[in-house]
Amino acid sequence: MLYYLYHLLKDWDIPGLGMFQYISFRSGAAIILSLLITIGFGKSLIRFLQRKQIGEEVRDLGLEGQMQKKGTPTMGGLIILASIIIPTILLARLDNIYILLMLTTTIWLGLIGFADDYIKVFLKDKKGLAGKFKILGQVSLGVIVAATLYFSDEVVVRQRVVDANGMFVKEMITDSITGQKRLQHVTKPVKSTRTTIPFMKNHEFNYGLLVAFMGKSAKTWRWVVYALAIILIITAVSNAANLTDGIDGLATGTSAISGATLGILAYVSGNVIYADYLNIMYIPNLGELTVFISAFIGATVGFLWYNSYPAQVFMGDTGSLALGGILAVFAIIIRKEILIPILCGIFVIENLSVVIQVAYFKYTRRKYGEGRRIFLMSPIHHHFQKQGIPEPKIVTRFWIVGIILAVLTIVTLKMR
Repeated sequence: MLYYLYHLLKDWDIPGLGMFQYISFRSGAAIILSLLITIGFGKSLIRFLQRKQIGEEVRDLGLEGQMQKKGTPTMGGLIILASIIIPTILLARLDNIYILLMLTTTIWLGLIGFADDYIKVFLKDKKGLAGKFKILGQVSLGVIVAATLYFSDEVVVRQRVVDANGMFVKEMITDSITGQKRLQHVTKPVKSTRTTIPFMKNHEFNYGLLVAFMGKSAKTWRWVVYALAIILIITAVSNAANLTDGIDGLATGTSAISGATLGILAYVSGNVIYADYLNIMYIPNLGELTVFISAFIGATVGFLWYNSYPAQVFMGDTGSLALGGILAVFAIIIRKEILIPILCGIFVIENLSVVIQVAYFKYTRRKYGEGRRIFLMSPIHHHFQKQGIPEPKIVTRFWIVGIILAVLTIVTLKMR
C-alpha cells in the first residue's frame, strides 16, 4: 500500500518517500513493524483473553510444571497473524501473485485454526474441529496453490538457452553495481513443474518425469501429480507444526529459524546474479516475498516475547496451523519444497515420533495383547520432559538443532 503511495506522491519530492521503492527498505520496515505490533499489542490481547477467560484446557499427563499452565490464555496466534498480514498489506506490492498466494495461505489456515480453538474454548468441546474438516481445508488450500502455480501466466522460471551443440548460451553483461563486465547464461521464461533437489549434480527434479511414460496423457496427469504433491506437503507440514507446539517457544522459535532460511533462499532465487552464480533456477518477481517473510520473522520472534518460558500466552491452532502452512507454501513457491525434510527437520522428527509411537503401540497390542511404547511419550519433546530435562533446555537444544539444519539447507545449494 505504501509502495503505491510512493508512486502517487513521487512528484511531490517528499524526503524519504523514495525509500519505499526498494525491497530491502520495505523488508526491513516489515520486520520492525511486525515486532512493534507483536510486542506493542500483544499485552493488550493477552489481557483481553484473560478477561474473557479464554484459557488453555490442560490434561494432566504427569509432566513437571504442566498443570501450572492451566488457564494460560490461548488463541495468541491472532497476534502472529495480525503481525504478518498488516505489514505485508502496508509494505508489499499487492499485485504480485506470490504475495497474494501467501496472504491467502495465512488467512485460510488461520481461519481453520481459529475455528478449532473456538470450538475448544467457547463450545467446550475438547476435540475441537473434526479432523476431516481440517484435512478438507488443507486439501482445498493445496488445490488453490497448485492451480495458481501451474496455470497462472505470471508464474514462470527462467530456463537456460541451449545452442545446437547442446551447450549453454552465454552473453557478456555489465554489472550495474561494479561496472565490471562478466559472462552470464542466457535464459528464457518457461512454465515448468521443476523444483530443486539437494545433493544432485543437475540440482533439479521435474514432477512431469513421474508420468512421462503415459505418453499423450502425461500432460493431464502431470497436473494431478503436481497437485497431489503440494497437497501432501501443505497438510504434512501444517499438522507437524501443530504437533510441535507443545512446550513454550518451541514451535515459534523453530518457525523463525526456518523462515529466515527460506528468506535467504528466496533472495538468491529471485536475484539473477546470485542464481546464475549458484547455478540454481532463477524465478522472476520473487523479490517481493522478502517483504512477506520479513514480516513472518518479525511476528515469530516478537511472539517469543510472550511465548518463551514461562509462556504468558499460547498460540493455539490459530497460530500453529498457519505457521506450518506458510513455511510449506513459501518453500513450494521458491521451488525448494524437497528441502523441507532438512530445513523443517524438527517438525519432521516430531511428526515421525507420533507416527512411530502409534504404529508400534498398535502392532504390539495385536501381537502381544498389550500395547508397548518406544518413547516415554510422544511427540518426542514430551519424551525428554519425562526424562526430567527442564523445558527451557529442551527448547534451546531443539533450536540449536534447527539452526544446524538451516545451515545445512543453505549449504545444499553448492553441495552436489
